[in-house]
Amino acid sequence: MIVVIDYGGGNLFSILKALDFLNVKAIASSDPKVWEKGRALIFPGQGNFSQAIDYLREDNKMEILKNLIKIKPFLGICLGMQILFGESEEAIGKEGFNIFLGKVLRLKSKKLPHLGWNQVKIVRDSILFKDIKDNSFFYFVHSFYVDVVDRNIIVGETFYEENFPSVIEKNSIFGVQFHPEKSSFWGLKLLRNFLDYAYDYSSCY
Repeated sequence: MIVVIDYGGGNLFSILKALDFLNVKAIASSDPKVWEKGRALIFPGQGNFSQAIDYLREDNKMEILKNLIKIKPFLGICLGMQILFGESEEAIGKEGFNIFLGKVLRLKSKKLPHLGWNQVKIVRDSILFKDIKDNSFFYFVHSFYVDVVDRNIIVGETFYEENFPSVIEKNSIFGVQFHPEKSSFWGLKLLRNFLDYAYDYSSCY
């Protein structure tokens, strides 16, 4: 079972619909006991940094999720990628997960949000991009991006008046700035790649 983290702000329907299309058993839950049962965790990508952190700080959910991310395959989508870092200009004074060094900054473009289809330039091999062509298009909706300290975790980059990391990967932790569940063929392929990895990973334990 794949667990989609319900933090009170994500577009759960879209990601659950995509997983159902891929014939994967999935459930959305805000209960850490359910999170613990998942083969893998997906953090969906709508809402804002402050709202997500405030919700997760209730009942120690943030610490529980942080520990689970370190031992289970995890895919953070948009905001779900951003919370892996320490801080965000979207929520001054709110501390993120600090799993990766860096901060979330506002895009410099005067036209925000960055909305619509854009390309991902693959900068190194990745499980997520197995059999996906370089410079494929994915669907973006965001005004902030991650400013990464360790550039070795960057898998893909996208240009929107400036280059920014649009895909990260380290060990079993993955993050994408775009919305694969809204990205048609290549988005579904990326989700399939993550799911295949998650089931192979969990079968080893």
